[in-house]
Amino acid sequence: MKEREKSSDLDLTLKAVARIRNDFPTKFGLPRQSGLSASLISKIVFEPDYKNPDLLRGIEGYSHLWLIWGFSEVYGEKWSPTVRPPRLGGNTRMGVFATRAPYRPNPLGLTCVKLEGIEKTADGLVLIVSGADIMDKSPIYDIKPYLPYVDVCENASDGFTAQTKDYFLKVDFPSELLALIPEDKQDALTEALAGDPRPAYHSDPERIYGFEYSCFDVRFTVNGDTLHVCEINTRKKCDN
Repeated sequence: MKEREKSSDLDLTLKAVARIRNDFPTKFGLPRQSGLSASLISKIVFEPDYKNPDLLRGIEGYSHLWLIWGFSEVYGEKWSPTVRPPRLGGNTRMGVFATRAPYRPNPLGLTCVKLEGIEKTADGLVLIVSGADIMDKSPIYDIKPYLPYVDVCENASDGFTAQTKDYFLKVDFPSELLALIPEDKQDALTEALAGDPRPAYHSDPERIYGFEYSCFDVRFTVNGDTLHVCEINTRKKCDN
């Protein structure tokens, strides 16, 4: 019998256990980190091989979960030992392992979300979570409980992000445009806009930016520390 290879010599093949569903079909506009948009609700829909309810037995006892997921849009793309974090202006390079950039040797993300509930559907159980920074339809590879007695690190330092963690824009959202967005989706959109979706090195006050949110195209400009929503259009196709 052939001796089994040492685990340190094996490459791991990952298989998605679920997909996340929410109102952000593209990465532009997404909250930059988990928890920045506490109002953003997502659903975790399990793949056919993982719909067994026993997989979730006891999960309702936890308030928060860790999601290990994939930056699916960059699969197969080249990565670099250094990246340019947008919040540092796009010119300063940092080591990829000192950032949460998607372009990395293994394009995996780690996100903490709040478990809002468990929904029973005809197609199995679905987890309802809030605060995710994950694009719609992204693969979820694993789910683990958040344990506050070990996962909270007292006096932790936050590196270069200490310079930018309090950066938020004022959002000028005309009431007639806000009214076009369903009430239960307004807060999440406003929070995403306040986080400034633009690349940090963009500063043209005349430039109109836009991204897809739910069934809408959202257009805005930024002048100084104020973001102004200038147009909301309904998309012809909406998956959510």
